[in-house]
Amino acid sequence: MASKDASAQHLRDLARLRRVRDRIDREYAQPLNVEALARDANMSAGHLSRQFRIAYGESPYAYLMTRRIERAMALLRRGDLSVTDVCFAVGCASLGTFTTRFTELVGVSPGAYRRQVTAATAGLPSCVTKQVTRPIRNREVQVRRSLLA
Repeated sequence: MASKDASAQHLRDLARLRRVRDRIDREYAQPLNVEALARDANMSAGHLSRQFRIAYGESPYAYLMTRRIERAMALLRRGDLSVTDVCFAVGCASLGTFTTRFTELVGVSPGAYRRQVTAATAGLPSCVTKQVTRPIRNREVQVRRSLLA
């Protein structure tokens, strides 16, 4: 009986985590924080963070920043917005934090990214450009390099 209760609770937690992830995907440009996400999911912030990391491999904040940076990359590829405009369009309140996170995730600053991607993807369909320019966290790059070695 206890096993069934634990299993049912685990499934309910996974459903809540999926709703949190879906909300982040939808509302990435809105001011979101772990406390508000946890409150809306009827979980404590600590429990949400731990369970989210177990389920998705990164914290809710890291997941949110990844979504924001992915969207920023798409806007920078378009080329019609300044880096500052892109920063605010994806929900970041600080240009410095945005630039730091972008550089950590992508490996180059937003301005350098725009220059590089414009030259490298000229003539490619947007669906191909999106796939080849998808952000990879530095730790994932290290794992990929070790697998290739």
